[in-house]
Amino acid sequence: MPLVPLRYLVLFPGMIAPISLGRACSIAAAQEAVRSGRPVGLLLQHDSEVEMPEPEQLHRTGTVATVLRYISGQDGANYLVCQGEHRFRIREFVAGFPFHAARVQEIEDSEEQSPDIQARFLQLKEKAAEVIDLLPQAPAELASAADNISSASILADFIAGLIDLPLLQKQELIETIDLQDRIDKVLDHLVRRIEVLKLSQEINEQTRERIDDRQREYLLREQIKTIQRELGESEDINSDVRDIEQAIARSGMPEEVEAHVRKELQRLERMPEASAEYAMQCTYLEWMSELPWATMTEERIDIAAARRILDEDHFSLHKAKRRILEYLAVRKLNPDGKSPILCFVGPPGVGKTSLGQSIARATGRKFVRVSLGGVHDEAEIRGHRRTYVGAMPGNIVQAIRKAGTRNCVMMLDEMDKLATGLHGDPAAALLEVLDPEQNATFRDNYLGQPFDLSKVMFIGTANVLDTIPAALQDRMEVLHIPGYTEEEKLEIARRFLVARQLEADGLSPVQCELGEGALQAVIRGYTREAGVRNLEREIGNVFRHVAMQVAEGCAQEVRVGEDDLADILGPKKFESEIALRTSLPGVATGLAWTPSGGDILFIEASRTPGSGKLILTGQLGDVMKESAQAALTLVKAHSAELCINADVFDRNDIHLHVPAGGMPKDGPSAGVAMYVALTSLVRGKPVRNDCAMTGEISLRGMVLPVGGVKEKVLAALRAGIRVVMLPGRNRKELDEIPEEARKALRFVWLDTVDDALREAIGNMIIGGEEWVRKSTS
Repeated sequence: MPLVPLRYLVLFPGMIAPISLGRACSIAAAQEAVRSGRPVGLLLQHDSEVEMPEPEQLHRTGTVATVLRYISGQDGANYLVCQGEHRFRIREFVAGFPFHAARVQEIEDSEEQSPDIQARFLQLKEKAAEVIDLLPQAPAELASAADNISSASILADFIAGLIDLPLLQKQELIETIDLQDRIDKVLDHLVRRIEVLKLSQEINEQTRERIDDRQREYLLREQIKTIQRELGESEDINSDVRDIEQAIARSGMPEEVEAHVRKELQRLERMPEASAEYAMQCTYLEWMSELPWATMTEERIDIAAARRILDEDHFSLHKAKRRILEYLAVRKLNPDGKSPILCFVGPPGVGKTSLGQSIARATGRKFVRVSLGGVHDEAEIRGHRRTYVGAMPGNIVQAIRKAGTRNCVMMLDEMDKLATGLHGDPAAALLEVLDPEQNATFRDNYLGQPFDLSKVMFIGTANVLDTIPAALQDRMEVLHIPGYTEEEKLEIARRFLVARQLEADGLSPVQCELGEGALQAVIRGYTREAGVRNLEREIGNVFRHVAMQVAEGCAQEVRVGEDDLADILGPKKFESEIALRTSLPGVATGLAWTPSGGDILFIEASRTPGSGKLILTGQLGDVMKESAQAALTLVKAHSAELCINADVFDRNDIHLHVPAGGMPKDGPSAGVAMYVALTSLVRGKPVRNDCAMTGEISLRGMVLPVGGVKEKVLAALRAGIRVVMLPGRNRKELDEIPEEARKALRFVWLDTVDDALREAIGNMIIGGEEWVRKSTS
C-alpha cells in the first residue's frame, strides 16, 4: 500500500477531508493510488517539523482511505480528497519505490452488541447531541447525521473527528482497537469539552449585553484564557507575567515592597490583556522590578588618586577641591555616614557641572545629571499618581533607574532656575530629597512605596542663591566658585581648551599653533566673563579658520599670532574706556555683581538749570533709586564741609544716569560711587580713572558691607583697575580673593564716605583740612 505521511491531520474512518500535498514522495504516492485504483494509507508523523520523515519517524497505525479526487492546480499545488475506510497496522516497510510503501494488516471495525457496548452507545449518542448543540454555528444536518448512525464504532470515530483534540490524543484513539475502551476515551473527552463549551456559553451570556465592536477582542481573549485555564494550560497564557515575576525575584527589594508588588502581580494575572489597565499595570511592575533596590557600585576611595583626578580635570578651584577631598576622607573612615548635600554656586562657565563628573570618576560611582531649569511641576520631582494616563515616576527615580545603582552621584543642575506653576512648587518637593534625615524613605507618587536615597551623593549647581528658597538652602552646604583671573584663564586654555578644540576641529598641534601672546589677546580683547565658555568659543573660531585653510590645501602648518586675530575674529570687542569715561567731573566707577560674575558700573552725574529735582535714568530698581536719594541727601548735609554753596542744589536739577540703560540694575552697593560722583560734580574735580569702588552708605556717612566682593574684585582686575575701594567690614573676605588679584590691586578699606573722597578725588580742602591724594605707582 502506498503511504502518505501527514503533519497536522488524523483522519478517522468515515471522515472525508482534503489533504494538501507538498512533498514529492506524497505526490508520487497519490498518483500511484489514482493510477492503480488502490487506496492509500494515511499515517501521522512523530515530529511535524521533519521535512522528509524516515519510516521509524512514522506511527505504525493509521487509516486506509479511498481517493475520491486528485486535483493538480495551475500554481503547482496538489490536493487529495480522501474518505477514511478502516484502520490498518504496518507489518513491514517496502523499499524501492519513489514513495513510502508498506505491507499492511487491515483492521476491521468491531460490531459487538453487548449490553455494555449498547449502554455506552446510548450515552455517547446523548453526549454527541449535547456537544453539537453547544457548538457555535453548527449546521442542523450535523445533529441529524449523528442521530442516524446505528453503529457504535462509526459513532465513536465520528465524534472523535468532530471535537477539537490535540493530534497525539487523536492518534491514541486511532490506535485503540478495543471498541469499549475507545468509546470510554471518547466519552471522557466529550465530557471535558462539554464543560468548556458550557463555560464559554455562560461567559457569552454574561457579557453579550455589555460588549460592542471595540470590546469584541476582549471577549475572545477572555474566553481563550478561561478555556485554557480549564484545560490546565494556564501556565502558558502570559509570558509577561513570568518575566516580571523573575525580575521581582532578582531585584532584591525590601520585604514590604515585595509583598505589595506581588499583590499587584496577582491583579495583573486576572486582567485581560486587551484592557487599557493591563498595559499600565505592566509598566508599573516593570518600573518596580528594574529599580536598583539593592544594587550598589563598589566604592573605591583613594585620597591621593582623587586629588590627582581633580587636578587633572580642573585648574584652581582649591576650596571646592579641598571640601571634596574632606568628604572622601570622612567617607573612608565612616562608610555608613550620611552623605552631605553640596551646592556649587558661581557664574556660568566656571566648571560646576564638570566638577560633579570628576567627583564620580574619583569615587568610581556612576554619574547622572538631572536638569532642573524650567521645571515648574511638582510631579516632575515626585512623580505622577498612577491613576493618570501616561503617568511616570519623577526625574529623581528616573535618574536612579538610568544609573542602575543606588549610590550614584546625582547632579541637580540649575537649581536656581526652578519655577512655581499651577501644579505645585518643585522646590518644596526637593526638601525631602535633599534632607539626609528624610530621604532614606523618599516616596515617589508613582511608585507608592518608599525608596532609599540616603546612599546617593547629591550635588547641586546654581548661578545665584537669591531664587532658591531658604528652607532648601538650609539643607545644602553652599560652596561659592568665583570667576577666573586672566592668568588662570591662560593656564586653563593651555591645559584643556586648546587641546579640546584641536580635537573637535580635526587638527593636530603641528598643523596649528596658537601662541601665548595670541591667547592673552583673545582673553583681554575678545572675552570679558567670569568663566571660560566664551573663551573656548573664540579659540574654536580661530581653529576653524585654520582648518578651512588646511582642508583647501592652502597651508599645512599655521602659527596664529596676536596680529592675526583681527583678520580672524574681527576687531576687539572690549576696550579699556575708563580713562575716557572718567576724564570729566561727575563720573565715578562702581562695581556690580551679576549672575554671570562681577562687572564694572559707571555712575554719571550732570546738572542743569532747574528747580532742584533729582532725575534718575538707566532702568534703576527701587533700592538703587533710594541709594541715589541717600547719596544726594548726604552731599547736601555735608555741603559746608565740602565747601559747596547750598544754593547750587536749589538752582539746578541733578541728573544721575547709569549707562547700559537697556539692562535693569538694582542693589544698594552703588551708594559710595553715587556719593563720589555727586561730590565730583558739584566740586568740579574729576575722579581718578584707575579707581573703582563699592559699598552701601547710610545717612550718617558710614560705609556698610556688601556681598559679591570676590566677583567684583575680579571684574575690576579684568577691566584694568588698579585701586579698589571696599567697605572696611568686608576686610574678612580678603583671604577668599585669589592671590594674583591681591598682588595686582591695591585695596582701600572704607569706614566713612570721607575715606572714599580722600582716595578717589583728593587735593581738596574740606573743613580746613587739605586732602592730598596719595600717589600710586
